[in-house]
Amino acid sequence: MQLKAGTKLHSSVCDTDVMVIKGSGDVALTCGGAEMVIARSGASGDVDPAFASGTAMGKRYQSADGQVELLCIKPGKGTLAIDGVPLEIKAAKALPSSD
Repeated sequence: MQLKAGTKLHSSVCDTDVMVIKGSGDVALTCGGAEMVIARSGASGDVDPAFASGTAMGKRYQSADGQVELLCIKPGKGTLAIDGVPLEIKAAKALPSSD
């Protein structure tokens, strides 16, 4: 699948919807063990138990190398992954202290 910033993607096995924040090129992006799609067509299949930890609304998910970043705009039961490697929730940046 070709990623491009601003693209909305939908899971084909659960309710998860994401928006691409950062990343480009051809990537094997999955949710719940099934490939993400551009057009919502309804859930058709079951979530793979190995990829069933779910997604959280409003959280940013990124690849280990930081090249791909996704924003969850609708939560679901599937886990986001690239090439079978689950994406991590992006940690918030620490704000400078104000003494």
